[in-house]
Amino acid sequence: MPNFAALHRVAIAVLVAGVAAAGAAFAQTYPSRIIKIVVPFSVGGQPDTVARVFAQHLAATVGTTIIDNRPGNNTIIGSRLVAGADPDGYTLLFGTTTSLAIVSALTANAGYDPVKSFKPVAAISRSPMYLHVGPSVRANSVGELIAQAKANPGKLNFAAPTGGPPHLSGEAFRRATGIDIVPVFYRTMNQAITDLLAGQMDIVFDSPAPLAHLVREGRIRALVGLGPQRMAMLPDVPTMAESGLADLQVITWNGLVAPAETPDEVVAKINAAINEALRSPEIRETLARFSSEPLGGSPAEFSSLVAAESKKWAEIIRLAGVKID
Repeated sequence: MPNFAALHRVAIAVLVAGVAAAGAAFAQTYPSRIIKIVVPFSVGGQPDTVARVFAQHLAATVGTTIIDNRPGNNTIIGSRLVAGADPDGYTLLFGTTTSLAIVSALTANAGYDPVKSFKPVAAISRSPMYLHVGPSVRANSVGELIAQAKANPGKLNFAAPTGGPPHLSGEAFRRATGIDIVPVFYRTMNQAITDLLAGQMDIVFDSPAPLAHLVREGRIRALVGLGPQRMAMLPDVPTMAESGLADLQVITWNGLVAPAETPDEVVAKINAAINEALRSPEIRETLARFSSEPLGGSPAEFSSLVAAESKKWAEIIRLAGVKID
């Protein structure tokens, strides 16, 4: 009598070997057409600029690569597009903290799962958030700010669009410090910064690059960085750890992901190109201009980063009671 269990194991092994061989063969000919990196942000911002620098490198090392900007709905439009794309390595997503770690906790209507819908390719860079105050605030250190807020509960405010890292950084800060500061929601960060400069808003959380020139001009003050070390862009601004709040770190990050089921061999090829690009002085200088430090590493390491950050941001969102329908 035939050993059906053994035959089944042999059939599975043959199938797996066939799939692996097909993937390897596909990787040898990849790419044979244009690779598209979808950026779920508008043209000209930090994510778009960084993505374009890497697209140029991929074009020179892997194959012709273009940027497709698909902004809208808190990164959902572009992310959903890639989640539904063919898993052939020709459509990639420039994923960020928002699209890969925040949106799924904010809304049940994203239309994609940041873990199940994508296969991580490579982390690119990370940048800490900074706490900035405008002329309406007299504090010159984060300790003085906390003291002022405790003496005047509910009087200080922080400005941000709903649900993004600037907003959630403020929520994490007020919970870690036990102070009562009030979120005021704006459509864009530009509007929030305009009111900060005018003294109509007190606090803004943002990465240092967009506001560093205003800090250097003395128009606003950066009181503290929420990253693990000081940044070269603002070397005199202390970290939270230096200010006695070592447990509070808020860092945004980005990287490339592909649709789930994209062949591992294709992912490995793009991953190698990204890690090579991160060794380029030109790219490291570009990242430094945006107060970002290079990451790189394996797809598995990026997957671990996304998982850990998703858990952290989901807890911040849960405690803050933030939801977007």
